Amino acid sequence: MFSKVVASGVVAICALAAPAAFADRMGEDLGDGDVQVGPTYDYAQVVSVDPIVRQVRVETPRRECWTDTSYVAGERPGAAGRMILGGLIGAAIGHEIGEGHGHGHGHGQETATVAGAVIGTAIGHDAGPHDYYQRPVERCDVRYESTYEERIDGYNVVYLYGGRRHMTRLPYDPGERIKVRVDVAPAEG
Repeated sequence: MFSKVVASGVVAICALAAPAAFADRMGEDLGDGDVQVGPTYDYAQVVSVDPIVRQVRVETPRRECWTDTSYVAGERPGAAGRMILGGLIGAAIGHEIGEGHGHGHGHGQETATVAGAVIGTAIGHDAGPHDYYQRPVERCDVRYESTYEERIDGYNVVYLYGGRRHMTRLPYDPGERIKVRVDVAPAEG
């Protein structure tokens, strides 16, 4: 009974190992020199390699700054004196108006004096000439500069194999030789 179990185990192991051993030999000479199973690989001589070039537009941001002139309204010297003088004259006029209305020395006369002073100060301020002064101001803007660059999209490769010229497109330059897949199969029909 034990020998039947061992024999069954050996047969099972052989059955499982046979496809793996055959698969390892795919693409190799099977021993008789004429039979080849599956593809093989070889090298072919490269005849020419031409890059496929395209123009790409590249925009680069560039910050540009410049100095601009801004005009600011200002007052000539002496504006404070005109305001003080206008306030005093306005206060005197307001005081007289407050007295002329029969209010005497009450609150109405004080109100008229203060109102006259405020109005006189405003008139003194506006009465003087104004000047405009130049002031430099820095201004900046971002502008885009467009340039064109060449980018390589791939390579057209011409190679010789078996005495015949072949052409392919690759994403890289293969150099002097290229690895090729050789797969011979019967034609259908």
